[in-house]
Amino acid sequence: MKNFTAIILAAGKGTRMKSSTPKVLFPLAGKILLSYPVDLLKKLKAKRIVVVTGHGSGQVREEFKKDKLRFVLQSPQLGTGDAVKCAMEELKNQSGDVLILSGDVPLLAAETIKALFKVHEKKPKGKDKKSKNAISFISFITNKPKGYGRVVRDSENLVTSIVEERDCLPSERKISEVNGGIYLADLEFLRSNLAKLKTSNKQGEYYLPDLIKIARSKGQGVSALTVIDESEVMGINNRLELSKAEAAVRERILKALMLGGVTITAPSATYIDYGVKIGKDTVISPNVFLKGQVRIGSDVIIEEGVKITNSTIGSGVIIKSHSVIEDAVIGAGSEVGPFARIRPGTVLSASSRIGNFVEVKNSKVGKGTKINHLSYVGDALIGEDVNIGAGVITCNYDGVNKHRTIIKDNVFIGSDSQLVAPVTIGKGAYIGSGSTITKDVLSSSLALTRAEQKNIKDWAKRKKAKKNKSKKNKKKKV
Repeated sequence: MKNFTAIILAAGKGTRMKSSTPKVLFPLAGKILLSYPVDLLKKLKAKRIVVVTGHGSGQVREEFKKDKLRFVLQSPQLGTGDAVKCAMEELKNQSGDVLILSGDVPLLAAETIKALFKVHEKKPKGKDKKSKNAISFISFITNKPKGYGRVVRDSENLVTSIVEERDCLPSERKISEVNGGIYLADLEFLRSNLAKLKTSNKQGEYYLPDLIKIARSKGQGVSALTVIDESEVMGINNRLELSKAEAAVRERILKALMLGGVTITAPSATYIDYGVKIGKDTVISPNVFLKGQVRIGSDVIIEEGVKITNSTIGSGVIIKSHSVIEDAVIGAGSEVGPFARIRPGTVLSASSRIGNFVEVKNSKVGKGTKINHLSYVGDALIGEDVNIGAGVITCNYDGVNKHRTIIKDNVFIGSDSQLVAPVTIGKGAYIGSGSTITKDVLSSSLALTRAEQKNIKDWAKRKKAKKNKSKKNKKKKV
């Protein structure tokens, strides 16, 4: 597999997707569709990757601007043979073999490509045995060959051609071995023969598979690797097929996690993106969504209905049901939820506690701190072992700018209090329930802002007597 280059065919408009977004930019299990062949080629260490673009070329280039890819534009789009011809300028100084993939085929495994290389590097059989393989490809057997090019073999079982369905003879339509659309070819063979492709077919296009027939006519070798799992070479042409590929990718992800020591209690109702990392002995309940760059430690419990996006969850954490966590860090041994919302920029230190219907945004919460009920904390810096009561709000926005609230270690904040930022609560201070704090509070102080309580003796008794008297008077009038 050394010294090989690659071409990805990604010029198609994807008309059947019915979208202004280029087909290869559709998301699939947390990755863009085109990322799958790109990442595969990086894993296989291709020395140069050329992407053939067409519809939405600018969008595709922008999406992959950080990758070391070379782009060419196919315009007009005259078939797969023409697409490869467009790419050859970027490979003019290269030698060896070129692997040709499709940008809408996401399920191809590295092991399958390695097997294709082994088949390609073997000496051909039969009449071609004195010549090295000029081109090899992947095929598969299906009982539903409609839409695929048929693989035609001779009496020695050697591949003689690939015939597109529109051009098939009635006898060829019955063939169950079809073209998977993945090719491995000698670069010199391509340079010498791409110009020989013709448009004498019903679509009027330059078919890359016609190179099979050209190679055989020259006595050069052609080999096919027939794969068992046809989903590996399944192309995405519409949103239904996209959903099937999503299910296949998700099944692979969940299988790998479970074999790695993660308990997933309902795989059919669990949605985990490609690239999510989870430690052993973690338990994931039904209807959990883990999206983007999520890192979860060991011995974590994630209850039903939780959604976590681009976040890091430490070991021993409990995420209770229906909590939402975005772009945050949850320290080891912490508890979150149920029905909590942890928004971007939040860091919860170890052993902190965020309870039901609590929202935290862009804040750092110290070790052992508790925010148990119905509170909002935004743009705050909170120390260790702080207790924040029910209904507490940090008023961080004045209508123009956002301001920071600082709460130091061992502070107690009573229920239904408002902290109007910018404000600092000193170490060990107490805030009485129902207070509105607009000024800094010194360490170890008690801050109260509510009005003095008054008790009026027998007020309720007199009110009740007055009400009863009014009812009697009304009856007398009737």
